[in-house]
Amino acid sequence: MSAGRINPGTKRANKMGGSQRTRVLFSDLLNLPRGKYVPVDLAAKGQIGFARGAFATTYDRDLLAVPGTGTHDGLPDMQLHLDDARHTGWQDGTEIALGDLYADGAPFALCPRHTLKRAIAGWQDIGLTAMVGLELEAFVFQRDADGVFRPYDTPGAFVYGTGPQNDPAGLVDAIWTGAEAAGLQLESVNGEYDNGQFEMTLRFDEALKACDSAFLFRLMAREIAFGQGYILTFMPKPIPERGGSGLHVNFSFADSNGQNMVAPDGVLSAAASQAVAGLVHHHEAMAGLLAPTVNSYDRLGPGSMAGYWANWAEDHRLVTTRTSTDSPASARLEHRMADSSANPYLAVATVLQAALSGVRAGLPLPRAEDLDGLENVRATRHAPASLRRALDALEKDKALVAAIGPLLVEAHLVLKRDEVKRLNGRSKEDIRDYYIPFI
Repeated sequence: MSAGRINPGTKRANKMGGSQRTRVLFSDLLNLPRGKYVPVDLAAKGQIGFARGAFATTYDRDLLAVPGTGTHDGLPDMQLHLDDARHTGWQDGTEIALGDLYADGAPFALCPRHTLKRAIAGWQDIGLTAMVGLELEAFVFQRDADGVFRPYDTPGAFVYGTGPQNDPAGLVDAIWTGAEAAGLQLESVNGEYDNGQFEMTLRFDEALKACDSAFLFRLMAREIAFGQGYILTFMPKPIPERGGSGLHVNFSFADSNGQNMVAPDGVLSAAASQAVAGLVHHHEAMAGLLAPTVNSYDRLGPGSMAGYWANWAEDHRLVTTRTSTDSPASARLEHRMADSSANPYLAVATVLQAALSGVRAGLPLPRAEDLDGLENVRATRHAPASLRRALDALEKDKALVAAIGPLLVEAHLVLKRDEVKRLNGRSKEDIRDYYIPFI
């Protein structure tokens, strides 16, 4: 599922005469899957043009003066340089191509996939390969007799539930089948905490492949559900009185021999300890990128299983960074702040860069959280109370801004501050309706 590798499903389709068109896709700063359908022979040339204004367009389709997009310079072109690989699509006769955006002959500074590649390269510079596994959570809605969307009717649902009581319409079966056909490797799917809520976990892979898979899986799951008359939403908190949906970023790092270096001796390594310290250090600023909607802050709060507090602990699901060192081969760090309104490339890049900053600076490991994490915590720092405050914290964290990319962060700030202004004073229901078609 990466450049230079064609998955078996694609080979079979091509032998059968397969695809009649290519769906070329990239993910913007709003986490929208922008793209075009083009003839297969045109995609084979390797480059497809787009207007940079795609990165200046809001959910409302308003055009903003976003830095780097050339809004006042005629909205010039950018080119999507396609990977050699083609992904098996879930639409008849349609293959999928991903790639990286370029402008003026250089990597486009607002491209989240380039941003992730720079984070990956940073870990490679210290001799380590970042491995990532992503857990996505989502709610399902259905239309009632009046045409109004209501929560999916799952009267027998329960946590870790499977089967028809948790999913009477068989959406999980359809999504699982679609993922297999598209070569997107699932590790597990199960009912989550609330009725009509599901957790979908993708297998560990190299960071770029993992994010490509997450980007495509998210799109596929929403489109399959929509085709059956449902809305599957990755909104962080679509139902105020129910739980939230997160995007848990699990990661480890391997040396040149492929050995997992998080806990090779059964305890956190020096690099892993410093990585945790980096995540704790940049906690408030990371929220501006990992929790990038107004609705995100209905999920992030004390007494939740979201990543609110600037803390960590071993095998503790009520802290932000959970370490798991029981098995040296599968040891990992799990960062629990993000939600799937965040672009997966940018979310993983943010986590990797914050962690890497701790390694490079040799930051000392803070004291582990040893209280329950609900009513009692040792931590004193926490996520900002709103998107507005999170964006301010991000802007002030010059080291993290430099690591992510100053122009991309500046563009993100313009888009998201406009979003805050648009939604100021709106009800929770209005905010939900604003986001739900897109997230």
